[in-house]
Amino acid sequence: MCKTAQWSAPTCGAIRASAATPARRVAPDPYFVERAAQLLADATQPVFICGGGVVIAGAEAELFKLAGRLSAPVATTISGKGSISELHPLAVGVVGSNGGTPETRAIVDRADLVVFTGCRAGSVTTERWRHPVPGKTKVIHLDVDPAVLGANYPVDVPLVGDAKLTLAALNEALAIVQRPLEATAVQKAKEEKFVRFHALASSNDKPIKPERVVSEVAQALDPNAIIVADAGTPCPYFSAYYQMRATGRHFFSNRAHGALGYSMSAAIGAHFARPQVKCVSVMGDGSFGFTCGELETAVRYRLPITFIVISNATYGWIKAGQKSGYGERYFSVDFDPTDHAAVAAAFGVKSWRVTEPKELGKVLKEALAHGGPSLVDIVCQPLHEAKAPVSEWIA
Repeated sequence: MCKTAQWSAPTCGAIRASAATPARRVAPDPYFVERAAQLLADATQPVFICGGGVVIAGAEAELFKLAGRLSAPVATTISGKGSISELHPLAVGVVGSNGGTPETRAIVDRADLVVFTGCRAGSVTTERWRHPVPGKTKVIHLDVDPAVLGANYPVDVPLVGDAKLTLAALNEALAIVQRPLEATAVQKAKEEKFVRFHALASSNDKPIKPERVVSEVAQALDPNAIIVADAGTPCPYFSAYYQMRATGRHFFSNRAHGALGYSMSAAIGAHFARPQVKCVSVMGDGSFGFTCGELETAVRYRLPITFIVISNATYGWIKAGQKSGYGERYFSVDFDPTDHAAVAAAFGVKSWRVTEPKELGKVLKEALAHGGPSLVDIVCQPLHEAKAPVSEWIA
């Protein structure tokens, strides 16, 4: 008879190894594994689009092996960042209307087989089910939730199962396949994408461009740092241009309805879950107003979290939507500028306010090195005036 395991609560700041993986893994049906393996073997340009399910299942190694075996590009959703190092030759980056770019979209459009892996294939990832084109590209859909398969795309092969077990089964079924690395298209797409990005990131224009913020943060942080990006300006910019150098869950953003104010509180939780690494919370000034009271919590526990406020005195996403969808008829989206550094200082947070692009890198390094909570208030270009990696504004 199987003995019942005794459970004990983890101490504050620690997580048991088992808490980081699914409580029970579901294996795929061998019949559908064989069918999927045949499609993958026959495809000339397969592409993986990975959601959060890969990271939740801890399936990064299996994905790495299978993508390498097939020389298949790997794109991700926002929640799927960390499925593969974005420095890998086959890593495409984020696709979709939020964080995707024309270059990453082109990789999806050229595919003759798309493997949705641990994702819903929702409206944002597929730009309202246009990329890939339904019926034009063959689809394998892998997810632990059977209700997801076929809900948004006709599926050639459904794979119901845990991502780690299913990708491992596909590797076994395709053991004799080993294609030479061919990443020319992916590398060209990334080069074109980042040439445009670096041109804006190196600008000394004022207000500071959001691209400059991403670039300076990326240079200042080590690969294992945690980024918690709020909705609005941080989500598309950090999704598109902050390259994950390590696999696993290092990037968090509030998906679904994109409620403002997530980042500050979520960063506190992330710090307690993984206190050994640096945690950075990035938010807009609208988000700051929702949860700034939590700065008192950060001070009381002396949490070494760095909070970054992209300050542009507007609800940027909504204003950009009103610009593109309502003929620039703006309503209830602008507010007066706030000195967020002064607000943070009143709570006892070490803080800086930056208006000069050339000062940003130095200030960020000082803030990140501070032993307690720190905040950098950056006066930035408004989202509706920027070249954001967003193909369609929903507002």
